[in-house]
Amino acid sequence: MMRAIRAERARRAAEAERKRIAADAERIRSRCRTLEGFIQEFWTVLEPKKELKFGWALRAMCKHLEAVTAGDIQFLMMTVPPGMMKSLVMVFWSAWEWGPLERPDIQVLATSYSQPNVLRDNMKLRRLVESDKFQMLWPLKLRDDQNAKGKFENTGSGFSEARPFSSMTGGRGDRVKIDDPHSTETAESDTERQTAVRIFREGISDRLNDVTKSAIVIIMQRLHEQDVAGVALQLDIGFVHLNLPMEFEPERKCQTYVKGKLFFEDPRTEDGELLFPERFPAEEIERLKRAKGSYAYSGQYQQRPAPRSGGMFQRGDFEIVDAVPSGAKRCRAWDFAATQQKPGKQPDWTVGLRMAYHGGIFYVEDVRRDRWSPADVEKNLKSTATQDGLLVRIRMPEDPGAAGKSDAATKIKLLAGYNVTAVRPTGEKTVRAKPASAQAEAGNVKLVRGIWNETFLDEVCSFPNAQHDDQVDAFADALNELALGSTYTLANVG
Repeated sequence: MMRAIRAERARRAAEAERKRIAADAERIRSRCRTLEGFIQEFWTVLEPKKELKFGWALRAMCKHLEAVTAGDIQFLMMTVPPGMMKSLVMVFWSAWEWGPLERPDIQVLATSYSQPNVLRDNMKLRRLVESDKFQMLWPLKLRDDQNAKGKFENTGSGFSEARPFSSMTGGRGDRVKIDDPHSTETAESDTERQTAVRIFREGISDRLNDVTKSAIVIIMQRLHEQDVAGVALQLDIGFVHLNLPMEFEPERKCQTYVKGKLFFEDPRTEDGELLFPERFPAEEIERLKRAKGSYAYSGQYQQRPAPRSGGMFQRGDFEIVDAVPSGAKRCRAWDFAATQQKPGKQPDWTVGLRMAYHGGIFYVEDVRRDRWSPADVEKNLKSTATQDGLLVRIRMPEDPGAAGKSDAATKIKLLAGYNVTAVRPTGEKTVRAKPASAQAEAGNVKLVRGIWNETFLDEVCSFPNAQHDDQVDAFADALNELALGSTYTLANVG
């Protein structure tokens, strides 16, 4: 009896809702002309028990997805913190294109590192499209002969197919939606991460129906410098990048450009200003920092996989000055990489760092840094020594083995007349950098103002988590050489 009563109540409520929608159809359709309006109108279809909080960051995500629909953006990458509704926004976007935009022909290929997650979202899209509310406004039917969790088709020739990122061979779409290609558990694994990057580089572009018009949208949190987002940015292959860190960093203010014109600018102005305080207030952010740790928080929430201030060196430890006192002794330390830059490759840098020492203070005066061929390395080594003069001692590494010894001997011969020392590095890089870290923390390392300052600080303050550490090696070697020669250790720090 009670079951029948509940069923009748549900039937009457559904009928009342249908009448309300029918009476209000034009207003609803008008509101749904924008993706934001569609999400607000249909939110309760997917999340009936959760309150929708809609801040400027979600509006920015919607604005960029609308530009993809309009054909103004073909390749879009959005890097956002967890909890920003990124998966749901992508679900609503596909339904919005099929319904309010009257593009049921759009074919969607959706993927994620997690098959359960991508199937979950595909089912949400199906539930949204099949809802009474959607069907009353846009009567788009799904085909009975292809209506599974992993793939369903509509009667307008469109479909949505869900695949794990590891199985992207075969199948094409007008939209390739990549939602978190990496797992937080495996992104630190070189093998797992590089496999995902290889799939992205070698296979994703082949999944487009029309390489001139079909779109790729990546939405993810940053997990490593060499994750899919990092590689896409390095390759500079045309992605519009909407980057939304949880806390605003003025030096990384996000601006996106579409067709050569400013399209979006992060509205925040104050350092540390929050992205979505309605959902993530300041006290919650502090809890996240404590729980995650600086490295994880920096990547997942700040979209900067290496901490801005963290690891062995802190930015606040380095004072920038305009000059070095007279009477300082000097050394330029080199860290060599003989590989020349090639398309699609990121070789190490050759770095020559000059340091001065006076009155217990170490001054980083100059950093020469480039990706040179072996011949260019020798040419720049000689020209830099000439510019520095005979009073600047030179320190360089000697790699293990006969080849390393021979290479060091060649360079020493090239620098005949200069005070040159070749030292074979021993121990872990982090151990060799500890004396420099200790001196920096004590306030005994200063930087002479120069255009290289920011790049230098970015690398040393990311060590040992950054992709490159060439400047750190040269920095540590120069300091060790000036302090007590190559035998300088923490035990010598007074």
